[in-house]
Amino acid sequence: MCDDIVDRVIKEGEYIVETGATVRDTAKVFHFSKSTVHKDVSHRLYFIDINLYMKVKKVLNLNLAERHIRGGEATKRKYQNKRK
Repeated sequence: MCDDIVDRVIKEGEYIVETGATVRDTAKVFHFSKSTVHKDVSHRLYFIDINLYMKVKKVLNLNLAERHIRGGEATKRKYQNKRK
């Protein structure tokens, strides 16, 4: 694997662990597609740094568990803003 890809994958993984960001948020920060970031942190990172991979996996699983709550809050804000 190219060195730039390895560096990118590690930076994305560290960013997710430090900030608790979602794949979508990480993709916006690093200017890559969501599918590229997801492939990086869920597949490539496993072969590069297993310890970082496990930390990222915990954050992504937490984000997955909270996803329905975030969606409900966003919908609530949307309709509250329309009411004003």
